[in-house]
Amino acid sequence: MPRKLKTIEIERISVEEFHEAEKMPLVVVLDNVRSMYNIGSVFRTADAFRIEEVLLCGITATPPSNEIHKTALGAEESVAWQYFEKTTDAVAYLKGKGYTLCAIEQCEGSVMLNDFRKEEGKSYAVFMGNEVKGVQQTVIDECDVCIEIPQYGTKHSMNVSVTAGIVMWEMVSKKD
Repeated sequence: MPRKLKTIEIERISVEEFHEAEKMPLVVVLDNVRSMYNIGSVFRTADAFRIEEVLLCGITATPPSNEIHKTALGAEESVAWQYFEKTTDAVAYLKGKGYTLCAIEQCEGSVMLNDFRKEEGKSYAVFMGNEVKGVQQTVIDECDVCIEIPQYGTKHSMNVSVTAGIVMWEMVSKKD
C-alpha cells in the first residue's frame, strides 16, 4: 500500500525560486469576481501550474486580504498579479502584448474546451467571469475565441474557481 508523502518530502520550490522560474505562457483574468475565497483559490491553482500572471479587474478584490490568503495559502505572494479598474483595460494591455484572448463562457459558436487547440508559440489569456453574470459581453466582444467546458448535468454553470482550475490544467497540459 503506498504511503502518503509528508509535506517536507514533496520538495517544492521557494517563493524566490518561483519568481525566477520559467512560467507557463498563460494569464488568468478575473472579471469582477465577488468572492475573495474564489480569488484565493485561483491564486493557489495558478501557483500549482506556474501560471505567468493573474489580472484582477473591477470589483475583484486584491491582496493583501485575510479572505484571499485563507484559500491562497501564500500563493498571492508567489504569483505575479496586477489590478485593472476596468476589464477592458486589461484587454488592451494583453492585446498590446500579443496574447490570444479567450473568454471562458457559454456563447454562440464557442469551442468546447476538449476541442480547443493552442497554436505553437502563442501566449494565451483566459477570462473568468463574475459568479452570477459571467464574463461581460463587452469583454467577450474583444476576445479571439470563446471556450466552453462541456457539462452533462442539470446545472448550467460551475464555480469560477473550479472552472479556472479545469481551464488552467487543460491549457498547460495540452502541447502546442
